[in-house]
Amino acid sequence: MITKVNSKNFDEEVLKSELPVLVDFFAVWCGPCKMVSPVIDSLAEDLDGKVKVCKLDIDQSMDIAIKYHVMSVPTLMLFKNGEEAHRVSGAMPKEMILGEFGEFF
Repeated sequence: MITKVNSKNFDEEVLKSELPVLVDFFAVWCGPCKMVSPVIDSLAEDLDGKVKVCKLDIDQSMDIAIKYHVMSVPTLMLFKNGEEAHRVSGAMPKEMILGEFGEFF
């Protein structure tokens, strides 16, 4: 399951989560974001109960994007214990995403 986050619920859903949280920073106008979206959906199913997967529209929550210095989309950021643990930018296949973040799950 994917949780949509924004400026109002980011702290509660991401920073205070008991589980590690993978946040997909995206924009509706972004082609690569559209390409990676089904991959994120698949990861959410595969990692259910181990990792919380969230999506944040940077145009709707620009303050969060600015706070975390998101310069391009898609950017995937993993939060653990309320802190950023790792990030990558750009569209990539599922195997690469798991390779980047697997050690944190």
